[in-house]
Amino acid sequence: MLFSLDNVTFSYNGFPIVEGVSFAVNENERFGLVGGNGEGKTTLLKLCLGLLTPDSGGVTRKNGIKIGYLEQNGGLESDFTVYRALEEVFEEDKKLIEKLRESQQQMAHADADELRVLAARCENYQKRIAARDSYNYEVRLKTVLNGMGFGAVYNQIVNTMSGGEKTRLKLCRLLLEAPDLLVLDEPTNHLDMKTLFWLEDYLASYRGALFVVSHDRYFLDKITSRTLDLENRRVTAYNGNYSKYKLLKEERTARLEKEYRKQQEEIARLREYVDKNIVRATTAKSAQSRVKQLDRMEVLEKPLPPPQKPRFTFSYDERPYERVIHAEKFDLKAEEKTLLTNVEFTLMRGEKCALLGDNGTGKSTLLKYLLSATAKVQFGRFTRIAYFDQENADLDPEERVLEAFWGKHAFLSQTDARKLLAQSGLSAEDVSKKVKELSGGLKAKLELALLQARHANLLLLDEPTNHLDLAAREALEEALKAFDGTLLFVSHDRRFVEQIATRIVVLENGTLNNFVGNYTQYLAYKNVSTPPPEREKKQKPDDGSYRSKEQRAKDAQRKTRTKEIETRITQIDAETETLNDELIRVAADYKKVQEITARLNELQTECDALYAEYETLID
Repeated sequence: MLFSLDNVTFSYNGFPIVEGVSFAVNENERFGLVGGNGEGKTTLLKLCLGLLTPDSGGVTRKNGIKIGYLEQNGGLESDFTVYRALEEVFEEDKKLIEKLRESQQQMAHADADELRVLAARCENYQKRIAARDSYNYEVRLKTVLNGMGFGAVYNQIVNTMSGGEKTRLKLCRLLLEAPDLLVLDEPTNHLDMKTLFWLEDYLASYRGALFVVSHDRYFLDKITSRTLDLENRRVTAYNGNYSKYKLLKEERTARLEKEYRKQQEEIARLREYVDKNIVRATTAKSAQSRVKQLDRMEVLEKPLPPPQKPRFTFSYDERPYERVIHAEKFDLKAEEKTLLTNVEFTLMRGEKCALLGDNGTGKSTLLKYLLSATAKVQFGRFTRIAYFDQENADLDPEERVLEAFWGKHAFLSQTDARKLLAQSGLSAEDVSKKVKELSGGLKAKLELALLQARHANLLLLDEPTNHLDLAAREALEEALKAFDGTLLFVSHDRRFVEQIATRIVVLENGTLNNFVGNYTQYLAYKNVSTPPPEREKKQKPDDGSYRSKEQRAKDAQRKTRTKEIETRITQIDAETETLNDELIRVAADYKKVQEITARLNELQTECDALYAEYETLID
């Protein structure tokens, strides 16, 4: 067991956050923690880690346990470069390798007594190096940095990076440190889809235990095997990933309600019998036995209703012409950086189009360009637009929520305004707060309330699921699936894209690549996670930016060479181990020692060259 909670209760300012929570995490287990915005997931993590002290109950952690913790906004701080800041993780490995080389060099000039001591020392270093896989530290370092999107910025100073980049770097460091328990609070924030797929694959083979809070359902399904549900201050454990948990929770809720209802019916029947028969001499004895039966009965607690889920509805008054947006050939820039060159974009009525691409390719910038009403962007007649801004730039942080809503929709009565805000997930208390006092999830729900009141037939959404809890995401999905207008959106939530998109446009290599079809079909075409299905001609990209025959041949050659290098390195490791064993046996034979030492140096030189080549192949 790595840690456990036993009947833990914790309150903040007199308000209970968790009550009577008990569960345990064992070695190599993979837990996902789910719950609504404000339910207390981060608080529960901090109780597990000892960063908060419970009001009652106990938290037990294994002695000597090594824990790595990624906070939502807890980035890496360093005055070093990206590469050097993460290379610090391997200081012990570098020292061991250097000490081994020094000892091997000393053996070439040592006498018999010194040889025996040095040989034993080399054997010890070799064992420690093998146990830590020290020779591969640079490969591991570059693999993680490249996989997490830092391949081009090895030499950038960490403290000059954005908050999101620092958080990703902190995650990189934790992955390289490989603690016994990795505790991750929303690790998929700030990650594009390419990086998400890489991280999932990496964590799938992680040797330690995982304890993860995430609103990314694909991510939870891929890496977790148990799920903790935090609801109404209580925690319930389920065996299975997120999809399995949804089914099990539904079954459990139905069973508990049925058992409670059945018991209440039995209690009512017994009480009715007692009331009618307790005063009759002929039936008093049987009535008394039923009183005892009621006294012995362990009354089930009434199941608490689940928290109210938000409800969204998008409607419009008038249909636009068939071609909703047409942008003539244009270039797209952000500051001095050119993002797109000489591209066109058209969106037809009824399409639900997802914009995909790596971070920094210009997805959000493209949405803003289309909204900028330049001469090159034409909207179809009767098009009415509503825009969801992930940065909430359209909200005044000093305004009260109700004022912020009314400022844009003054025609609504107070009753209607409050009703729409409540349906979107903002309580009466939230409505009275200033916008700046709202959490990220509540600000997103306010934006969605504004969006609904707009009654637009064209929705432009920039990361609408950011900060939303799982219930709100699923409610938004259902509403947008039912919406028969036109939709253009950016999202890193793959389940959200899968559920809604009927067309995919990918921003890559400075151009727009079009794919007519849903996200599952797109993944199949790209050969990511799913086998490619039969495709119609219309599903092919408009240009030839996907892998050509020549590119596939080069990839095959690269894989072959990678395999050859891995095989040769394995052979070198085996020969090196044999030679080190032989060094101990022939420590008194000067000539033999010199031959073996020379051969070890040759192998090390060859190995260094192979690793250098290997790094270029996996970049």
